Amino acid sequence: MNTPDPLRSPALEHRTLLWLVVVFTVAFAFVLWPLAGALLWAVFLAIVFWPMHQRCLRLVRKPWLAALLTLLTIVVIVIVPLAMVSASVVQEASVLYQSLRSGEIRPGEWLQRIFDALPPWAQAVMARFGVFDVPALAQRVGAVLSGSSQFISTTLLGIGQNTLNFVVAFFIMLYVLYFFLRDGRELAAQVERAVPLRLEQTRRLLRQFVAVVRATVKGNVVVALVQGALGGLAFWWLDVPGATLWGAFMALLSLLPAVGAAMVWGPVAIYKLFTGEVAGAIGLTVWGVLVIGLVDNVLRPILVGRDTKLPDYVVLVATVGGIGLFGLNGFVIGPVIASMFIVAWNLLTDVRRHTPGSAAEDRPVQDGQGGAQRPEGQLPRRRRRPPRGEGER
Repeated sequence: MNTPDPLRSPALEHRTLLWLVVVFTVAFAFVLWPLAGALLWAVFLAIVFWPMHQRCLRLVRKPWLAALLTLLTIVVIVIVPLAMVSASVVQEASVLYQSLRSGEIRPGEWLQRIFDALPPWAQAVMARFGVFDVPALAQRVGAVLSGSSQFISTTLLGIGQNTLNFVVAFFIMLYVLYFFLRDGRELAAQVERAVPLRLEQTRRLLRQFVAVVRATVKGNVVVALVQGALGGLAFWWLDVPGATLWGAFMALLSLLPAVGAAMVWGPVAIYKLFTGEVAGAIGLTVWGVLVIGLVDNVLRPILVGRDTKLPDYVVLVATVGGIGLFGLNGFVIGPVIASMFIVAWNLLTDVRRHTPGSAAEDRPVQDGQGGAQRPEGQLPRRRRRPPRGEGER
């Protein structure tokens, strides 16, 4: 009689394979970490442009050709305009930085004009409590403006100077994006087979992931571009120095729902009000509230909130936290993690509700009849009505 080998038991084999999968997955993640940004944006762009790829596939009937046409479209409508705007922003940021260093732009004079435009009683109160110390504030504002313009210009110039890394990451993103578009269905099917969940649960997670990525990228990018363009147009009309730079800055801050764009046009409107340009201040305020704000209040809920099914406050908190933790990629990663968190808890709740003997199944609830309690999910039993005339006996 052969005794079973304990080293060949199915349970041990399963645990060993599971540990091997975990170890090599973590190791592979470390290998891919330097290219995480390129790979993430390959996934994001593949999800966003998947409907376009499907339309191309119906026309040409060849997956490789449809993926190539979609990739060329992405380069033309996304990457080339982004490169042109970045070049303009670098130029204006460099000019602004040099103007601040040479003294051509003097933040102290701006603050002094604002202080002089205040009523005498307000000046006295601020001077008494030291709220409006013009020299100190001028130094701080100058440092902030100089640091911001220098950061923008050096960051974008650094991308150009570090050409090799940028080009490698860029072409890896395009290369991986092509295969994600061409083999997207097979990759999704492999994920469905590999995840140790029921098929409907896995598909629910994947559907939510795709919906959140598509809504976040499409919605936030569209809102940011529209608000940045409208802000840059207003600054150009009002002769604000570096209109393209501040429009790009507004587009970047517009990734923060509700408050992002106002953090740029609000201080400009206040400055124009206190320096005597009342018409410009009123016009910019009306433009910011009614036009730029309308874009945020109308387009963002339509493009983002409807598909993600997330409350506005969750989107705001997840976006801010994601940007703080992951940088610019966080405006997508944050809402995705928040949405997956909610869906995972909903799946767990559904499983516990339909599992016999679980706490959710056996939790007693009030049935509304004399305070009696019944297990959750069980309908209240109807009272037996006495036969007619039984009460008169």
